[in-house]
Amino acid sequence: MSQVLVLTAVDVEARGLARHLGLPPLSGSEWPHYRAGVLEVACVGPRAACLAERATAWRRPTVVVSAGACGALAPDLAVGALVVPQAVLSPDGTRHETSAVPSLTRAGTLLTVTDVVHTPEDKARLWIETGAVAVDTESSVLLEWAKTIGVRAVVVRAVSDTAASGVPPDLAALVEPGGRVSRGHALRAMLARPGAVADAIALGRGTGAALKSVAAVVGRLARTV
Repeated sequence: MSQVLVLTAVDVEARGLARHLGLPPLSGSEWPHYRAGVLEVACVGPRAACLAERATAWRRPTVVVSAGACGALAPDLAVGALVVPQAVLSPDGTRHETSAVPSLTRAGTLLTVTDVVHTPEDKARLWIETGAVAVDTESSVLLEWAKTIGVRAVVVRAVSDTAASGVPPDLAALVEPGGRVSRGHALRAMLARPGAVADAIALGRGTGAALKSVAAVVGRLARTV
């Protein structure tokens, strides 16, 4: 029987996908972890920082999915647009091919970076330098890990912020290493910069649209692998 392991960076992504897919939380888990049928969804933190310590709690997968939101680099990608790359570039430039899976059409390249891209100018530079259509902080790590355990891996992302926008540093800093969003840091950010409220609302809406797009693809994938 196939087992599809869906890994996200942020708890908001894991919760959102689980809600769309109808997955219940695992009782007793100290971090976002959901499972039902062939699907399992878990949060591994930005840059997959918690991957090794949390992997022992998962069933052995037949397919690993790096899922969640991404930032657009290509100017033509709108909020909610799907990004299912054929390859992922790691921060050091190493190219990782994603696996062929019957229900997925893969195209283009995703770039994994060590830090969130904050400005449209930086996004434009990365698009020109790498040719990647979008950016995240963990897909290359997850592809490398899947390869070490001998499992197929794909990336299913959708755009939360377009090439004309970015994620301000104070909002990027809200996500803790384990993937949770710090409410205390959020309050301080909004008190220090009034514009952070509008930025947070826009990013939240973008992430919601992205997760809806990703969940539809993951659900189809679970029925076909």
